Amino acid sequence: MVVWAANFIVVKDAIGSIPPVAFTFLRYGLASIALLVILRWSEGAVRMPRPDTVRILFLGGVGFGLYQILWTTGLQSIPAGDSALIIASTPVLVAVLAVISGADTLTPLKFAGVALSFFGVIVVIAAGVGISLTGSGVGNALTLAAAACWASYTAFAAPVLRRHSPLVLTAWATIGGTAVLAPVGLAQLLAPGALDDLWAGQLVPVLLAIAYSGVLAAALANIIVFNGVRLLGPTRVITLQSFVPAMAVVLAFVFLGEPIRPGQVIGGAIIVLE
Repeated sequence: MVVWAANFIVVKDAIGSIPPVAFTFLRYGLASIALLVILRWSEGAVRMPRPDTVRILFLGGVGFGLYQILWTTGLQSIPAGDSALIIASTPVLVAVLAVISGADTLTPLKFAGVALSFFGVIVVIAAGVGISLTGSGVGNALTLAAAACWASYTAFAAPVLRRHSPLVLTAWATIGGTAVLAPVGLAQLLAPGALDDLWAGQLVPVLLAIAYSGVLAAALANIIVFNGVRLLGPTRVITLQSFVPAMAVVLAFVFLGEPIRPGQVIGGAIIVLE
């Protein structure tokens, strides 16, 4: 979750110098390569995850590909802290979808934890980040749609973990996501003037951002999280994602100069209390 929180800052800074989906395509391409290498080293072979190949590729296309297109595009027009707070709606969506998919049961205690964490997010929003969120209304809507994509992946991929390891799931889902990102990402990379900022001194920072965001946030963090999903269930694990916005708000203040509002502090305390 710390890696994911920092990723909001890394991506927000990087997409000021490179188109958002182009950046995401490059980092997911790197993540795919890294995961296949890890898969070969860890399990001795790289095999298609039959009989779930199509399902995993499709879920990866939604949870990684479509999610990243929506999230990074929305992130261009809203602060990183706001983006993290909107994405924090994911646990509520996962709790509902996990019941629908049969991956989890929603006990009263789990429901209370999810509701409390989401209440913390509402406190932050109502206190000033937004009943009228700063930035673009379209950016906010795109980010909320991205949260729904990630929630769908988390909930509906969980049953696959009964037959495949978290590493296999993450590797092939990432490949599916990369395939969805490729057409838009390549179009942005090849657009006239798209990479002008890179040649003006931003090449090294963007390459470092791709490395961090691809290897740590997209590859290793997802393996860790879905190992937790296999052991504890999607609802319990994804509730920990409520820590991400609080950490992202602090990191956005330190590295991007985004202000910390009193409501963010109160809401963050509620999220941690959960």
